[in-house]
Amino acid sequence: MNKVTASPSWLQRLWKPGVLLLAGLFSLPVFSIASFIVHPSNDVWQHLLDTVLGEYLFNSALLMLGVTLGTLVIGVGCAWLTSVCLFPGKRLFAWALLLPLAFPAYIIAYTYTGMFDFAGPVQSWIRAATGWTAQDYSFPEIRSLGGAVTMFSLVLYPYVYLLARAAFLEQSICVLEVSRSLGCSVWSSFYRVALPLARPAIVAGLSLALMETLADYGTVAYFGLGVFTTGIFRTWFGLGDGAAAAKLAAILLLFVFTLIVIERWSRRRAQYHHATNRYRSLPQYRLRGYRAGLACCACLIPLLLGFLLPAFQLALWAFETYAYMVDAAFLRLTLNSLELALSAALLAVMLALFLAYGKRVLNSKTIDASVRVVASGYALPGTVVAVGVIIPFAWFDNSIDSLMRTHYGVASGLLLSGSLFAVMFAYMVRFLAVSIQAVESGLLNIKPSMDEAARSLSLAPGEILMRVHLPLMKGTVLTALLIVFVDVMKELPATLILRPFNFNTLAVRAFELASDERLADSSTAALMIVAVGLGPVILLSHSISVSRAGS
Repeated sequence: MNKVTASPSWLQRLWKPGVLLLAGLFSLPVFSIASFIVHPSNDVWQHLLDTVLGEYLFNSALLMLGVTLGTLVIGVGCAWLTSVCLFPGKRLFAWALLLPLAFPAYIIAYTYTGMFDFAGPVQSWIRAATGWTAQDYSFPEIRSLGGAVTMFSLVLYPYVYLLARAAFLEQSICVLEVSRSLGCSVWSSFYRVALPLARPAIVAGLSLALMETLADYGTVAYFGLGVFTTGIFRTWFGLGDGAAAAKLAAILLLFVFTLIVIERWSRRRAQYHHATNRYRSLPQYRLRGYRAGLACCACLIPLLLGFLLPAFQLALWAFETYAYMVDAAFLRLTLNSLELALSAALLAVMLALFLAYGKRVLNSKTIDASVRVVASGYALPGTVVAVGVIIPFAWFDNSIDSLMRTHYGVASGLLLSGSLFAVMFAYMVRFLAVSIQAVESGLLNIKPSMDEAARSLSLAPGEILMRVHLPLMKGTVLTALLIVFVDVMKELPATLILRPFNFNTLAVRAFELASDERLADSSTAALMIVAVGLGPVILLSHSISVSRAGS
């Protein structure tokens, strides 16, 4: 196998320390949180142990169980139907089923609450049509654990659908044909052959959905659920105890790392290959009669509930309120969000290029491990990242302030805490992994012989990256840029904790208005966030549709 030859000495001196420095910086929040596991307990922590910790554990476990069932049923079922079955509307559903991914969970929660609460249009219509009063009928409570499970399932099933459909499309037709020749029906072939082969991809998608569930703050806070993210906020801002909040964050980290271990374990034997070099389209099973109708309903219901209905309601509210909500302040919020998202996306891509290309040219186990550490940040909830960032930053600010007061008699104030630098640092910890994965996938498609040919023309490594690699992988770089951009637009808890005073984003403003029960007023900010996310989601859907080898 050809390998990239040893890099020049100046690159060894510059790139390796740079990669190690970045790995140390971006792993700082994790180590800050983890250190509180062995931190001595105090009265507040004992109070949490005696009163609410059991509730946090129980609610979090039930939430994860419910989301697991919901996302698996919707995601895997729709992925199989749109991969190998023929029914009316299949081509439309194949890409449209990813649209709920553009909805942050907290926005769909606000929307459904406004629609189905006692004063909402649905219950108001029921009372007007029947003449009933509140005592004459019962209606499911949307602000409940079951309601939260439904909201998360509707917007997170695309993670499972995305990876499951990609796995189904990439499976060898030979295995499926053999199963049919042995007497398996379509559904038996699905359960006994296709599903086990796709298991690693399905578990990977499920782990992403569960990590997003654990990371959410807006939905569970609005529904009043006692889980770890709401507990961290209450302990930090309500009880004023950062140490106890960090201990809760450490327990939440254990949940997340458990999910990572399970996902890695599920892929330990995932060595599946095509048995032939001749690729054909997957067999398409035509559904007729009631089966075709059931398939249409199975795909339409999650699309309707997860995107079409909430988008329609948001559009109605936005039409009613835009006259007084879309003003100079709203434009400032939009500009703040776009500036943050674009800056974070550009910085993430530049850092990803530095790290991934350094890993390619240095060919070192230390560098490889360091890049893997940096790329693990996406698994961390925004609440945990924010707490992990503010602890060392506050220590640094307090130390500098004490030093300045002692030696110069002046106060330095807050240098890092509560600044846009802290917000951007948290975004890098959380979303740099997305850029690294995209850039690495692009670099893997470039043969090492191209590096050798470029060096034979006396090009330096930096010139090779800019003049050879970037033009070849501009598609993956653009993908990384778009995904980070959309993720930052939707991010709520880290921004809510770390933002400077008098600085808001669309996500924070939507949360504040919804918390004040001004659901219609929050629609313009929410709709803008959703609209920004639609483009990347549609591009992602298209890339999956043409992912099968030989297509």
